[in-house]
Amino acid sequence: MSSIRRTTRHRRPRRVLAIGVPLTLAVSGVVAYGSAFGLGDKAAAAEPSAWATAAADGFASVDALGQNGTYGGREGRTVTVTSLADLEKYATAPEPYVIVVAGTIDMAPVGKEIKVASHKTIIGSGTLGHIVGGGFFLGHGVHNVIIRNLTIRDSYQGVWNDKEHDFDAIQMDGAHHVWIDHNDLRHTADGLIDVREDSTYVTVSWNRLSNANKAFGIGWTDNVVTDITVHHNWIRETEQRNPSTDNAAHAHLYNNFMEDTPGTAVKSAYGNYARGRTRMLLENSYFQGMANPVIRDSTAALVQRGNVFSGTSGRNESGGGAPFDPKAYYRYTLDAADKVPALVKSGAGPRSSLGAAAATAAAATRTLTVAQDGSGRYRTVQAAVDAVPAGNASRVVISVKPGTYRETVNVPADKPHVTIQGSGPSRKDTVIVYGNAAGLRKPDGSGTYGTPGSATVAIRSDDSQLRNLTVSNDFDEAANQSVDGHQAVALLTAADRIVLDAIIVTGDQDTLELETAAKDKPGRVYVTNSYIVGNVDFIFGRATAVIDQSVITLKKRWNGTSAGYITAPSTPAGRKGILVNRSTVNGDVAASSFHLGRNWHPGGDGTVDPQATFRNSTLSAAIKRAPWTDMGGFSWKDDRFAEYMNVGPGAGPKSTDRPHLSDAQAASQEVSDWLGGWTP
Repeated sequence: MSSIRRTTRHRRPRRVLAIGVPLTLAVSGVVAYGSAFGLGDKAAAAEPSAWATAAADGFASVDALGQNGTYGGREGRTVTVTSLADLEKYATAPEPYVIVVAGTIDMAPVGKEIKVASHKTIIGSGTLGHIVGGGFFLGHGVHNVIIRNLTIRDSYQGVWNDKEHDFDAIQMDGAHHVWIDHNDLRHTADGLIDVREDSTYVTVSWNRLSNANKAFGIGWTDNVVTDITVHHNWIRETEQRNPSTDNAAHAHLYNNFMEDTPGTAVKSAYGNYARGRTRMLLENSYFQGMANPVIRDSTAALVQRGNVFSGTSGRNESGGGAPFDPKAYYRYTLDAADKVPALVKSGAGPRSSLGAAAATAAAATRTLTVAQDGSGRYRTVQAAVDAVPAGNASRVVISVKPGTYRETVNVPADKPHVTIQGSGPSRKDTVIVYGNAAGLRKPDGSGTYGTPGSATVAIRSDDSQLRNLTVSNDFDEAANQSVDGHQAVALLTAADRIVLDAIIVTGDQDTLELETAAKDKPGRVYVTNSYIVGNVDFIFGRATAVIDQSVITLKKRWNGTSAGYITAPSTPAGRKGILVNRSTVNGDVAASSFHLGRNWHPGGDGTVDPQATFRNSTLSAAIKRAPWTDMGGFSWKDDRFAEYMNVGPGAGPKSTDRPHLSDAQAASQEVSDWLGGWTP
């Protein structure tokens, strides 16, 4: 900013990402990317697109057991496999991977279950991804796994109620944070899905389960710990376990279509079954022709709401206790029960539209590799940026090998669709760092850098991204007390539709500057799964920005004191400002020493209308009881500052010094409202 500013049980509810939509909708927001301009490296594995990097909804999205939601292998490379050897190689590897299955893979021997390791996304390319004669196994401690858009079939061994062959499509024993989505599971020797032995934080959504004696079992334990969400699945031509839910702490079933298909030899024994000490909430599902559609043990608690029963017979039960509220853990939206059959029939199972997206990405994307040791085409990040042609119309990935790159990087406005991505297993492995500050003089004598000019990395092109790396400004305030202007930007964005995913942005004052290309232009920024570190106004600017499911870390000043401000928006009137959503504020600083923000009116501009909202986030004790404050002679109360449903020692009740959104107001301040039709 332009002037110096100095100032003397294990789960966290309601911090989730709700993405549970049919892939047909998700894919429609994917930008086609890739380039055929022929420079740099040969075509490499495709950059993960929206279908490959989406995070789970439901219980799989809850932060718990040291895992922040379920996002699979999005921090790793994307690889395409067509053989059993390659599938097993990448699925069992310790590193994160997005594994695209682009053909039919026959398991050998029949019944083989690949032992999937943590941090994997296994996803079919369109309708091409078939696993035949076996499936996947997730053992104790395995976590953060996504299995999507696959057909897993035909391990059946000729015995309808098979007691000898445990050939499931997907089995988990003691796993957590698993998302099973948009698959076609059928004709197995045992169950289609088994969630066993205290597996928890699981979501099963938009799948087709059919032609098996047992559809879906949950339990195999005396403990009551499993939390599971089951929604928008089509279960038909299955006799039992539809699903059977034993000793689940919280089982939320909604908008499923249970169908006993007429004219087939398969007849349902029962539908949804709450067993043992399960607590189940069953909402807006549709039961067609099922025998005993809903049953419970006397020890189970089962609450029904809004379900439709057509042509059913036998037991239809509820009772045993009060319901739990899923919205205490995650957000979700119910579809009308009478619309469920058509919705699920059209939306469940693998999506053919992904085939074109995956093929286009794999064929067209060009990756420019940067490595300090000369093993890539370029030794600096800026050299790779310079190699991108002006006006490029499709995605270019600059893959930066692990190392510390001491340089400044500028992606100019005429080079859109650029992704700079660290290639190491951790965002800490690839670091871009420099130490300019607003008041330092430029080497050519042309004046000082100014605040935007101090940025280590500047992204000025639309539709660009940073992923899986660290951007730092290490300007030494203590050693430069004579310098007039300590603002030191690590990362500047001045463009529209910017994605910052799985990164660390670290500095002191003015760490992350979020601007637009001009005052009259939009500038939307989506920050997710990231860390932002600083002390004074370190998230600021006039852009429309969402900080989602991230960590904001407060840092002491250069002299060891604790005092600062997180946000300093300068939002134009009529636009959205900074939204901090489902995130955590922490840091080793004194209690009651930091404000959530203050209102920046650049140059005394009275026409701007700064806005910052912190909602559904965890605030540390460092946050002041009166968390907002004035700046530059303007009262923050004349601008737009609010909170909603925050928790933690730094949260506080509504007051004149601490405005809270009403539920109605909060409904219009969701992430989608901020992004305005853009799906990152």
